[in-house]
Amino acid sequence: MELNAPETILVRAPNWLGDVVMATPGLRALRSHFKDAHIAVQVRPGLEGVLDSCSYVDEVQRVDSYHQGVGSMLREGRRLRQRGRFDLGICIPESFSSAMLMKLAGVKQIVGYGEGLRSPLIDVGVPVPVAWGARRMVARERFVLGLMDAVGCKELGTHIELGTAPGDDARVEALLAKDGDAAQPIVVLAPGASYGPSKCWPAASFAEVGDALQARGVRVALLGTASEADLTQSVAAAMKTTPLDFAGVFSLREVKALIKRSALLVCNDAGARHIAAAFAVPSIVFFGPTSVEKTNLNLDAVQILETDDSCRPCYKRDCPIDHRCMTGITPARVTQRSLATLGVAS
Repeated sequence: MELNAPETILVRAPNWLGDVVMATPGLRALRSHFKDAHIAVQVRPGLEGVLDSCSYVDEVQRVDSYHQGVGSMLREGRRLRQRGRFDLGICIPESFSSAMLMKLAGVKQIVGYGEGLRSPLIDVGVPVPVAWGARRMVARERFVLGLMDAVGCKELGTHIELGTAPGDDARVEALLAKDGDAAQPIVVLAPGASYGPSKCWPAASFAEVGDALQARGVRVALLGTASEADLTQSVAAAMKTTPLDFAGVFSLREVKALIKRSALLVCNDAGARHIAAAFAVPSIVFFGPTSVEKTNLNLDAVQILETDDSCRPCYKRDCPIDHRCMTGITPARVTQRSLATLGVAS
């Protein structure tokens, strides 16, 4: 479908950090096709920093009504409409609420995958390929590019991109210099996953790897959100050496800067792994309840560790049995891979 050149475009981004990163090939295609349009991207609270310094986006809007009920959505829709109606809306999530907010905001033409109860809210419904199945087993980059293709945008590769601001880079460097030799290699351990505990490799295992790395002269930094501080503290308490603990210390913009300058990221299948991939930083990623099939692009610098347990992938947020898919990945194996990646003798 070809559109008359819209002057204003509103994109509703996905709700997971990693999925927002994987939407950047679609944003690149959108910007290339509609060079002069004002492109605004809506994100849920907490994700505003992901697309900061992204050259394809003119404005990032926080969805204040996210999970706040119908009244909040009505008020936000009215407020957005009063600012001025967008010519085109691209609704990436398949939720009813994301399309409804665009409709309430008066977006003139809404494009999205148009199945289910929300189909009357979508002006241009894009068919969902049967091969994707109910779980949408397709790379997130391809999922978004399918919508961009529907409005005439040519794909310009599937590589993901992020940027950082000089001030954020400087603050990270200053903190690293304050706590030690800034020139020393940094390995970031990110033990959390907002999806749920089923995705999390054991804290004691992260601790064992952290000690093994620090024993060989590699600085270890623990990374997490403020809500994950108890988890990073559990890792630190289980370690014999003392790591840097940055849980809740950095904004999301600064988290990008920290990961960008790290030598290696060791993490669960969560948002941090996609930030590392966007900056071509090597990563070791644990897959347990989830499958790589939905995120199987941009893996050049990624080492996937997983087991062959028959119960996975289950996509459960809490493991109902013994978490064997994660406990079966041994710290010794992770340490060996980490040292090899860093070029440090084991």
